[in-house]
Formats: sequence, structure tokens, C-alpha cells
Amino acid sequence: MTKRYLTENQISFEEINIDNEPEALGFLKDQGFQSVPVIFGGQQAIIGFRPDQLKALA
Repeated sequence: MTKRYLTENQISFEEINIDNEPEALGFLKDQGFQSVPVIFGGQQAIIGFRPDQLKALA
């Protein structure tokens, strides 16, 4: 849902799939994240599908 929201609202993003890049999963765990998606943009990370916070990236 997050990916669709970003695409539909023409917000550019780079997708890193933890299934294809296991080192990315290690990075997220090291940072204390326990779920995906994690969106880095702005001053803090957005965790999960949060349209209210994603709108601020536009």
C-alpha cells in the first residue's frame, strides 16, 4: 500500500527489498526497526503505511 501511495502521488522513492538484499534487513534490525516498510525521508523514518506522514513527503 505504501509503494502504491508513493507512486500514485508521484513521490519518487528507491525500493530496497529485504528478500533480495539480506544486508538491508540487518541494517534495519541494527537501527531498531522491527517491521517494514521503513521510509527514510524528512527528519525521521516512517514505519508502515502512514498516509498522513507520507503526504508530508510530497
